[in-house]
Amino acid sequence: MALIDLQKISKHYSAQKILTEVNFHVDSGERIVIIGKNGSGKSTLMKIINGTLSPDSGRRITQNDLEIKMLDQRPHFEEGHTVRQAVEAGLKELNAAKERYNELSLALGEDFDNKTLLDEHEKLSRYIEHHNAWNLDDKIERIMQHFNLKDYESKPISLLSGGEQRRVALASLLLQKPDVLLLDEPTNHLDVYMVAFLEELILKEKFTLVFISHDRYFIDKIATKSIEVDECTLREYSGGYSNYLTQKAEFIRTLQKQHENLLGVLKRENEWFARGVRARLKRNEGRKERLMQLREEAKTNPAKIRKMSVELQREAKHFNRDKSINKQKMLFEVENLSLQLGDKVLLSNFTTRILQKDVIAIVGPNGSGKSTLLKALLGRIPPSAGVIKRGEFKVGYFDQHREMLDDDKNLIETFCPHGGDRVQVRGSDLHVYGYLKNFLFPREFLEKKVGVLSGGEKNRVALALLFTKDVDILILDEPTNDLDIPTINILEEHLTNFAGAVIIVSHDRYFVDKIAKKLFIFKADKTIEESYQQYSEYLELESELAELSSMQEQSQTVPKEPKRVKEKALKLTFKEKMALEELPDIIEALEEEIALKNACLADPKCYEERGIHVLAKELAEIEEKYELKVEELLTIQEKEEEINS
Repeated sequence: MALIDLQKISKHYSAQKILTEVNFHVDSGERIVIIGKNGSGKSTLMKIINGTLSPDSGRRITQNDLEIKMLDQRPHFEEGHTVRQAVEAGLKELNAAKERYNELSLALGEDFDNKTLLDEHEKLSRYIEHHNAWNLDDKIERIMQHFNLKDYESKPISLLSGGEQRRVALASLLLQKPDVLLLDEPTNHLDVYMVAFLEELILKEKFTLVFISHDRYFIDKIATKSIEVDECTLREYSGGYSNYLTQKAEFIRTLQKQHENLLGVLKRENEWFARGVRARLKRNEGRKERLMQLREEAKTNPAKIRKMSVELQREAKHFNRDKSINKQKMLFEVENLSLQLGDKVLLSNFTTRILQKDVIAIVGPNGSGKSTLLKALLGRIPPSAGVIKRGEFKVGYFDQHREMLDDDKNLIETFCPHGGDRVQVRGSDLHVYGYLKNFLFPREFLEKKVGVLSGGEKNRVALALLFTKDVDILILDEPTNDLDIPTINILEEHLTNFAGAVIIVSHDRYFVDKIAKKLFIFKADKTIEESYQQYSEYLELESELAELSSMQEQSQTVPKEPKRVKEKALKLTFKEKMALEELPDIIEALEEEIALKNACLADPKCYEERGIHVLAKELAEIEEKYELKVEELLTIQEKEEEINS
């Protein structure tokens, strides 16, 4: 039986239909992402699942005593609570259960045959085990540390920003580990390190989860099933974001030709995902495997750890060569820039040049100074030291507070301030509705005041307005916050086609990977590292280097074992010698075959003729064969090295 079962659920608001006779169920251990455009009914569905909103018709069935908890967009806390008290507020039942368990353990020491006590003891044990609450104090410390809440733990919760309060609420829910956890945009206001910790925790503790998110890497890593809300119905896809793209493209391919535009967007997105993510994963598999082996050898072989650390650092430096084209127009020349807010140093001695076609992402932990650097480049705050030389150019700026919008104006007044209903977009004269339709606004929105729109709708208006400006550089501060995935795809397409420079601040790894050609990375020592690699690749290298450093420290604290005389390995067999000669050619042929399949998947004529599912299956089979052959070759080569050592 499902934990939650929605049967023929319908929900309308006045004359607007949201859901019509939809079915939905959650099984134990599932992690379900709800996908859809803003306003399609994602949040409505979540509230019905939670039981805080009643459907107009249909049935909601849940298992007895099922504990469902939801992360609200605007969480509520008890008045006067500190951050730590707010985090621990939901743990009263778990703490009471642990106290009672300890009491029963003592009592059973004297009366072990008491069946009543034994049954209660066993029931409490299962309850604590289910919530993974044996080491609750350690978990509290770990979560507060990773969510950057330790420094605020004694601070009244009411003094925190909205984003910080959401982190507190999320930390509390994760510690409670309800039977079903509902999360609405959990990665908003988390930096990439917090998101990585959240992913690890959800997978490790086997949460049953229903969530809404625009973070496509997070979806792909976490989701076991994708549910799309579209035109009052639900459509189910297996797996995460990459599977959703493939299956959705196949679904749309069977529909009428009017869906060609959407198919084109999905095809481009799928191509990028397949090319970027699969290639990166392929590169990293060897490193991951070596790291697993090194964990076992760490205590006795620090030399190997140092060698791999050097290799990884060399690999990272490979991306960091200056690839600037000096003939390009200079926009900013930064010399020995330092930034400071009060007593807090954010940046020291940063020197760089920003050119007319640079596409730069500024990344780093929350509070490191990313938005402050943008304001310094814009001339809104003075440097603490150093200089910023600016060329002659026009800037389009998108900030988190949407300062370019006037709440008292409607959309026509916003886009056509001098009257009429036409708007100029990069040399094209367009009707304002025709333009706004590209940003998923229906015609009835034209007369709506900006002030009545939701946060996500305001972001869409601000971005659409930004792309009507005649500018040389776009500077965007967290542009994907509060946007749905279809709108982010539109934003990415506009940025890709923009002829000038782009500077973005973002924690969205997928967005940064797809758009940025260069990274400015805020480091712990208040410097900025410049890199040309993908952000997710940089984060993986950074994580692996940190792991190697930790292993090296451990190896130095453990006494070295005396060297043993190593027995000489056996010689290679005849079969292994033949494989050593033949496998490189086999592997090369498989690589060519994989490239051909990927090329076919990128060509509509080819994949329509062959069938996208057939191609995807063939590609998976070839890739599996490729991995086995590579592993076989590596094993033989390692044996050969051992024989020769």
